Amino acid sequence: MLGKKVLIVEDEPEIATIVSQYLQVQGYSTDIADNISSCNAYLEREDPDFIILDLTLPDGDGIELCRRLRANMLTPILVLSARSSDTDKVLALGFGADDYMTKPFSLSELAARIQAHLRRLNGIEAAALELSGRELKLPLSGQALTGQPITAPPATEQTIVCAGELTIDKRSHKVKRNNQLITLSAKEFDLLYFLASNPEQVFTKTQLLDQVWGFSSYVDDNTVTVYIGRLRSKLEPQAAKSSYIKTVWGVGYQFSPDDEKEQH
Repeated sequence: MLGKKVLIVEDEPEIATIVSQYLQVQGYSTDIADNISSCNAYLEREDPDFIILDLTLPDGDGIELCRRLRANMLTPILVLSARSSDTDKVLALGFGADDYMTKPFSLSELAARIQAHLRRLNGIEAAALELSGRELKLPLSGQALTGQPITAPPATEQTIVCAGELTIDKRSHKVKRNNQLITLSAKEFDLLYFLASNPEQVFTKTQLLDQVWGFSSYVDDNTVTVYIGRLRSKLEPQAAKSSYIKTVWGVGYQFSPDDEKEQH
């Protein structure tokens, strides 16, 4: 992760300095913003690879800042806060944070979590580049032989999942219901795609953490509950009960695309 830029949004100088110096030793490039205004000014000129965010800031609430950041970027956000209540954790994760640590904290664990998030993000980007390269070579070969224009290959059955009124396209990371686009974060999409690719199969929270997050030892299983709730509200905002993602009490969750049809 050498050279990756980490923005530390923290108003306590001692904590900010300690975290910054430790991460620099680990090979990261760091910058500090001590309030929301300086954070916004920084983001206008820089594009960090990772954000560490305190919730209690002198000029506003960090949860609201987290919500605005997530609406405009996919950069991983780790909340580092003295606020340890479940309510704060659920709100922060619900508004777009990827991880949550409470103070006091372990510097080595913080670095490990950052590395885990960046490693997964790099893996996704590498897979996308590899896929893009394979897609590019095939049409070029065809053009060399036939002289026909380059066209993108059709999406395979594995990249598009159709479930009732939902269409989930892994290649474009787009989800539509009745042809209406539904905006999801990267993690929300990954969770939905995994569940929809395995319809009717029940997964525990631990299994979902392993399959979607990939580092279950660093993330509370309450994260799954939060993301399931966000998915349900986005897929069916007017419904009192989800007809797609079912809770199997005492076990976990399953995707049931045919249940909605049975209710009509």
